[in-house]
Amino acid sequence: MDLLTNTIRPYAWGSTTAIAELIGETPTGEPQAELWMGAHPGAPSSTPRGSLPDVIAADPERELGARTVARFGPRLPFLLKLLAAARPLSLQVHPDLVRAREGYEAEQRLGIAVDAPQRNYKDANHKPELICALTDFEGLCGFRPAAETADLFEGLGVPDLAPHVETLRTLPEGEALRRVLTAVLTGDADETARTVAATAAACERLDGRYEVFARIARHFPGDPGVLASMLLHHVRLAPGDALYLSAGVPHAYLRGLGVELMSTSDNVLRCGLTPKHVDVPELLRVVRFESCGADVLRPRTLPDGEELYETPVDEFRLSRHRLTDGAPAVDLTRPAPQVLLCTEGGVRVGELKLAPGASVFVPAGERTEVSGSGTLFRATVSC
Repeated sequence: MDLLTNTIRPYAWGSTTAIAELIGETPTGEPQAELWMGAHPGAPSSTPRGSLPDVIAADPERELGARTVARFGPRLPFLLKLLAAARPLSLQVHPDLVRAREGYEAEQRLGIAVDAPQRNYKDANHKPELICALTDFEGLCGFRPAAETADLFEGLGVPDLAPHVETLRTLPEGEALRRVLTAVLTGDADETARTVAATAAACERLDGRYEVFARIARHFPGDPGVLASMLLHHVRLAPGDALYLSAGVPHAYLRGLGVELMSTSDNVLRCGLTPKHVDVPELLRVVRFESCGADVLRPRTLPDGEELYETPVDEFRLSRHRLTDGAPAVDLTRPAPQVLLCTEGGVRVGELKLAPGASVFVPAGERTEVSGSGTLFRATVSC
């Protein structure tokens, strides 16, 4: 197994303190948004044997196991992150596998550079993801019932929102959600900015359930994503709680520190709360226009003490071990690749000692025993 050296991504929405405090370093004063652990080409981890992608490419079956290679090809199918948000991320959705492949191939045929700002599909993979809170964590996730949003809009007393209230109250829910989101994102820019400003001012006056939207508007004045965000559930996670995000579900993380696990992809279609490219027609093809519960996911404890966050995808499996001194070592040997991340205390993985923020890559079948006193997150594949 290999101790990983990982890259911190300095996105503007990142916290200046959360990751530094977890790993025991002095904050630099710059935002530190994500710590990536895996083989994604955007920021691959390195090992004493070389970069993790190169290590895997040299002997995929040895590193990943025959079953993983047969199912996903000669690549690590998941990416593990520490995510630290001090301000809202973009409001976004991810495509399913079919649309990701179609979109990627279409943009390849058009000759759009993969790093071009107007590019929607960086790869041909879908991007289901799971976020598990390490601190109190806030986000937006999934459409709330149309009638609830109509009540929310109506309570603001903003005349320009009245047509949206009518749409949400009279049309079938899926069509109502589609029409309102389309209108918000395609309306005249100046008129939309005025509506957002009036909505933000009303949210500031009313506070309560509107406080979160007032806060979002302070970060993104005039952005149509402020109105779009009001269509979604506001979710609060306590430490240890998680959210699973499937394809087509609009969402945004607002603030907090968490462990994030996803399939290895960078495909994001944005709805707002961002200065980046928003492709409305493509977005509308991907969004699932249906209300859904923003169900908080809590782990199921297995007989050996492993706390498993169950999701319906094969590419990744996230679990947590809370270890105590003096307890027998726990055997984590598995015929699949693993990334193990310590988030609290001190944990021994084989001969390696992990402090908070440290992680290791474990090849398929490698004998793996863990012990110590602390919290260890385990990322692997489900199949």
